[in-house]
Amino acid sequence: MFVPREATILHADLDAFYASVEQRDDPRLRGRPVLVGGGVVLAASYEARAHGVAGGMGGAEARRRCPGAVVVPPRWEAYVEASRAVFAVFERTAPVVEGLSIDEAFLDVGGMARSVGTPTRIALRLRDEVRAAAGLPITVGVATTKSLAKVASALAKPDGLMVVPPECELALLHGLRVERLWGVGPVTARRLARHGIERVGQLAGLGEVRIAAMLGPAAGRSLHALAWNRDPRPVRARRRRRTFGAQSALGPRARSAEELDTVLVGLADRVTRRMRAAGRAGRTVVLRLRFADYSRATRSRTLPRPTAASGAVLAAARALLDEARPLVAARGLTLLGVAVANLDGEEGAAQLTLPLDPPAPPGIDAALDAVRDRFGPRSATRASLAGADPGLAMWLAPRRRGR
Repeated sequence: MFVPREATILHADLDAFYASVEQRDDPRLRGRPVLVGGGVVLAASYEARAHGVAGGMGGAEARRRCPGAVVVPPRWEAYVEASRAVFAVFERTAPVVEGLSIDEAFLDVGGMARSVGTPTRIALRLRDEVRAAAGLPITVGVATTKSLAKVASALAKPDGLMVVPPECELALLHGLRVERLWGVGPVTARRLARHGIERVGQLAGLGEVRIAAMLGPAAGRSLHALAWNRDPRPVRARRRRRTFGAQSALGPRARSAEELDTVLVGLADRVTRRMRAAGRAGRTVVLRLRFADYSRATRSRTLPRPTAASGAVLAAARALLDEARPLVAARGLTLLGVAVANLDGEEGAAQLTLPLDPPAPPGIDAALDAVRDRFGPRSATRASLAGADPGLAMWLAPRRRGR
């Protein structure tokens, strides 16, 4: 088996991300057990984790285990802003960055030793720069494969660094519990424990055929390879998305034309805001319909030029919905969706200059975006949405942007 001579893959993972942002922004929370989210724990600080609290746990159980915990509501805009600052550091650090979520990524620093420094020095500098740019602790694992780098960062938490030399990989890996392997959750771990398998070394010694007999062929191949640190997957930059879309489930009640238009306005606004935030424009507007008999239909219209303007996308979506009125009347509509495809950078698409972007002046969209970015996604909405049915209130303003 070929083993690279140097560990050049970094797995960088922010520590208790949401909770850390809350502690960063409110000095009164530092050093105290913090739970983000009341009904279900979205994140727990390490002070809370010491009491057995974990993300995904019910709020009542979390408070029972940690009576002194401070519960705070999530602040999505703050988390997105912090993530952007951290990913900007990632992009400055390595030529190839593969984001896994809002708070973690793989970085490939191969070939940078002469110009920048060893992977260890790069990892140390990355941690310092994240602390300086975002004020957050981050843990980094360094190894020859993605799977082992992720294992290393988990072992080094919180606020740590672990570099696994190639010659030490299997000794480290085989001494760990099987739960440390990527893809081994509680159910798989229990199934392996019933066969007396608790350590990765025991799993590696079984062979692929026996593991497959216990867990199935796909799991057998995957876990046997990971137990021997065979993970050929390269770090890949995230592909540019090919569509932007949003949809709304309407429920069984029939909706009036005015109600459907309200939903359509909200969908178009949400989709185009995400496009503008990503710096993308598209030519093809797609309307997605689901009917009461569970059948589906799509309608599309290609515009002369790419656009990210809410008005242009809304006008096309309205025209498509008008064309589909007979189907809606006959079958009943239970879901409505809007998507924009044929994005700039793809074949047949071209960048649009703003003065040619009808029918809404781009300044309106830009002004709304600026207000929402500063004061939150529900701080401003379009007048056409202001009197919407409370049952459609989710569309009064765009939802938060994700990862």
